[in-house]
Amino acid sequence: MRLIVGLGNPGNKYTQTRHNIGFQILEKIAQKRGIVFRLEPHYDSRFAEMGELDNRIKLVQPQTFMNESGKAVLSCKDYWKVDSEDIWVIHDDVDLELGKIRIVLGGSSAGHKGVQSIIDKIGESFWRIRIGVGKSDKITTDDWVLMDFQKEDDEQVKQIIDKTADFVLDSLSQSISENTININ
Repeated sequence: MRLIVGLGNPGNKYTQTRHNIGFQILEKIAQKRGIVFRLEPHYDSRFAEMGELDNRIKLVQPQTFMNESGKAVLSCKDYWKVDSEDIWVIHDDVDLELGKIRIVLGGSSAGHKGVQSIIDKIGESFWRIRIGVGKSDKITTDDWVLMDFQKEDDEQVKQIIDKTADFVLDSLSQSISENTININ
């Protein structure tokens, strides 16, 4: 079994924010596979399932808010007995420019509070699919990630979401590896 976790914040006011790109990518994966999410309060998550019974994939959207994502990930990991290396976490990264994606195994949180929460609960040995959202010289990082993408970036963001969803789906049948991808 594998868990594909998209990080974000629950609620309509956060839907299109930079911090919610993980949620948006999981929604695109679900759309491409024709599956739907359901709320599971016991796991503090929304999740959808795909794949064969012996090779199950669970798409997980923690509903604990970003800074407590580790609580939901630990709950799902323990219940379904998933190894940390079989957990892929998709999240925003302000240290990467828009259109850049970096795939890494382990390491620090680089200041991302949602990733740090997961590290605090399960350790560092999980895959991160870091989605570049850029940063601003004039706006604090905390405010920047809670803002919607700029209108002029809408088409590029749609491409990033679509191509990342395709990358994840393609990678499910093979092993994921550390990589940097440019979607420009």
